[in-house]
Amino acid sequence: MTDRSASPDGRRGGLEDSPFSYREGKDGRVVISWRGRQAMIFKGAQAASFLKRANGLDEAQLQLTMAKITGNFKRGNEKGR
Repeated sequence: MTDRSASPDGRRGGLEDSPFSYREGKDGRVVISWRGRQAMIFKGAQAASFLKRANGLDEAQLQLTMAKITGNFKRGNEKGR
């Protein structure tokens, strides 16, 4: 699997330490992790769409995209994890 972590500066302070990463598996799956914990798995067309989208992003944009996709940082209770 290929692992890609990002290191953005984060606009609101929640992403500057790069909590998100993703791994691309040989079977075509993409696993998004938050602080090393599996947050979401994509297969098939969803995985291909995510990879296409991720390839054109800088590191800060990639972190924000993964946060939005997984739904983290919307509720405000993720800070203490």
